[in-house]
Amino acid sequence: MATPRRPAASVSHGRRPAASRRAVSPGATGMTKLATPHTRAQRAHRARGGHSNHLGPILGGVVAILVVLALVFVFIIPTFFGGDAAQTELPNQGERVEVVIPEGSGAIAVGNALKDSGVVADSDEFVTEARRQKADSAIKSGAYVFTVGQGLDDIISQLTKGPNSTAKTVTIPEGLSVTQTAAAVQSGLGISSDDFLAQAKASNYAADYPFLADAQDDSLEGFLCPKTYDFSSAGDLTADTVIRAMLDQYNKDVASLDFSSAEATIKNRYGIDMSDYDILKLASIVEREAITSDQRPKVSSTFYNRLKQGMALQSDATMMYVTGGEVTADDLKTASPYNTYLNQGLTPTPICSPSMESIQAAMAPADTNYLYFYITQTDEWFSPTYDEHLQAIEAAKTQG
Repeated sequence: MATPRRPAASVSHGRRPAASRRAVSPGATGMTKLATPHTRAQRAHRARGGHSNHLGPILGGVVAILVVLALVFVFIIPTFFGGDAAQTELPNQGERVEVVIPEGSGAIAVGNALKDSGVVADSDEFVTEARRQKADSAIKSGAYVFTVGQGLDDIISQLTKGPNSTAKTVTIPEGLSVTQTAAAVQSGLGISSDDFLAQAKASNYAADYPFLADAQDDSLEGFLCPKTYDFSSAGDLTADTVIRAMLDQYNKDVASLDFSSAEATIKNRYGIDMSDYDILKLASIVEREAITSDQRPKVSSTFYNRLKQGMALQSDATMMYVTGGEVTADDLKTASPYNTYLNQGLTPTPICSPSMESIQAAMAPADTNYLYFYITQTDEWFSPTYDEHLQAIEAAKTQG
């Protein structure tokens, strides 16, 4: 019936020190006293341009200074500035990079992670410096944001202070299944989708969340509330942490809804007994079928009218839950408890986590006589008879 719609530390450049000068003692008259040759041989030697033996000590001093400078450049400068110099040669200078340090990571593992992320030029150099600063055992796990080119001292300092990333957020849109939610969590938070799915069982949370008492197939389908979640203040982020946040949000969102009154109204109008869980199931189908807010109460009404008359819901969206994509004519002939063409009534579980608008539409459907609808991205047709429904489909083809 319904067409699927969504399917550094810097080097100082100070002035070079002046060469040291030896003080010359003045004579009694205040003039510098110079030595003169006293013998004829000495005078003759000087007249011929002979050189004094005083040159030897001077040359020796120059050589010593050069040796010291060489030692400085070979040993001292690389020790203090070599790492940061290498940091400034990294590609993508100035780029902000997020690095997640897992719990229990040692300096070597952290160094490798930083090197792989392009934050440090040499992982061994990072490890050496972290150990020299006695910081290797003080590194904290979590998510960090570093700037490429940042000095090792700054990096190590941040790692000992703790995580500085505020990017631990994930957005769960309306209409996602548990499997799709797991994929979004993996992409946004780095938590394995397999770990998330293994943890996302109703039996793990029913004791703490009474609204899960009626959940079927040990499924949390429908309860992982759509929202943008910020876990920047969380410590060790796990699948359990994320799931509990979503269940807490669901509990908060539905706390003000009067399910009992809604169920009484539905019973009086349609003669149908609905539970809170049944309403969530129907809301999930409405979520996947309707596009606009105005359509939701009318789609809800159409489904209730069909249930009242004992008709199958005939929603392609429920089989999309099985196929994970588009639904073919052969798919609609496949035996599945989620095939609402072959089975009457609601699906065993919700097929996604609906928006609050869809939940409210399932609680308060429009009062119509519609039994069919045809919705495209731009138009909608609601019809009380099958003939009118066929005409609507033809009209859609003409407009297309």
